[in-house]
Amino acid sequence: MFDIAIIGAGVSGCMLARSLSRYKLRVCVLESSYDVAGGASRANSAIIHAGYDPVPGTLKAKLNVRGAELMKTVVRELGVEYRELPSIVLAYDDEQMKTVRELKARAEANNVKAVRIIGKDEILKLEPKVNPEIVGALYADSAIVCPYGLTIAAAENAAANGVEFRLNFEVTDIKFENNEFIINNEIKAKYVVNAAGVNSGKISTLIGDTSFKITPRRGEYLIYDKKSLCVSSVLFTVPTKLGKGVLVAPSVSGNMLVGPNSEKVEDEAERSTTVKGQDFVFNNARRILPVLTKRGVINEFAGVRAIPDTDDFIIGFSDKNPCFLQVAGIESPGLASSPAIAEYATELLKQAGVMMIENPDATMLRKQFPRIADATPDEAEELIKQNSLYAHIICRCETISEAEIVTAIHRPLGARSIDGVKFRTRAGMGRCQGGFCLPKITEILARELKIPIEEVTKFGGNSQILYS
Repeated sequence: MFDIAIIGAGVSGCMLARSLSRYKLRVCVLESSYDVAGGASRANSAIIHAGYDPVPGTLKAKLNVRGAELMKTVVRELGVEYRELPSIVLAYDDEQMKTVRELKARAEANNVKAVRIIGKDEILKLEPKVNPEIVGALYADSAIVCPYGLTIAAAENAAANGVEFRLNFEVTDIKFENNEFIINNEIKAKYVVNAAGVNSGKISTLIGDTSFKITPRRGEYLIYDKKSLCVSSVLFTVPTKLGKGVLVAPSVSGNMLVGPNSEKVEDEAERSTTVKGQDFVFNNARRILPVLTKRGVINEFAGVRAIPDTDDFIIGFSDKNPCFLQVAGIESPGLASSPAIAEYATELLKQAGVMMIENPDATMLRKQFPRIADATPDEAEELIKQNSLYAHIICRCETISEAEIVTAIHRPLGARSIDGVKFRTRAGMGRCQGGFCLPKITEILARELKIPIEEVTKFGGNSQILYS
């Protein structure tokens, strides 16, 4: 019997699991995908938004501002890449400047610090390659993070503290009998948290709660190689009802990210990219950066966002069952809000009667493994002395050693696929996109997992790399 079962191993579910892991509780996380961070937590803009966009008075506004504040501590505790930088919302005419002023007023109402309106000259001084047709902008302090890195780190920390993760576990049935939930006739729990992202509406209906609807919207992105990076800020167009608009931004790894569009899709799993969507993203990004070409594009991807019909985060106990906590409709700024969502949900569970007794053996600290690419020559020499596998560079584009790949496989919730290695180490994320390192990573996975090489997959299921 678990005290709490969390459905969904995205950033909200994993951050909550980490928060609960500091207490003497039996907690499990149920995830339908082959790995954590399999949905929108893997495919988003990676921005820690300041909090100027949410409507004042909403839960979204409150948790965005609180989450951005907490994030600085969380990334330090988890050893996750994070960088502070400005966000600039660009306006090209007087009508768009009205929106910029409205955003500034929202920021002030939300108690966001260091937000101001800047003119054309200051914008071009900060970002010389921006379209000179701009007339003004909103400037705000913000940050970028690795979104899947944050999710994986939170999950690893939770697992190290005793939280159980069940991957490839699709929740299809929830019963409530004798004051306990029975999930798929297998998992029993006193409380259930619905953090299932785009599937949270479907999970809610399993207990008869149809009080909200989730609409999946696909957003497509372009990734540029590191040589193409020509901005030092997150550059936005003015937001619309469909989202914050197309952005151009650096990533914590030094690439450049462009996107997204926003397109309603029928299938929550529809993450394919389209010619139409990529053209839309590129053409809108060129309005921000006229120098942009497609020459530096090394990959494209899409993520599906969970858009609630409430226009706000849905966090609270269901009217259908006082032990079923909804953490649903977590659209942007869900990443920035995630530490605060975890804090808020933990407090709700405590108020509901969950006994929160501190576990003296739990730690909120996670040590990231050393990366040879970040080491000085002396540090690299010492790493190789300690582990000779650091001398074997597997991914030349990103300078990833065999030692890092092996460590990623054997950590808590270790990599079990090519993509699992990729999202934990960046092996295969360089300009060749795994063209040279894929065969070697496949061999390492087979060796370390002690499985036939034909069983190694790209992302679980039937995505085998080799067939015989």
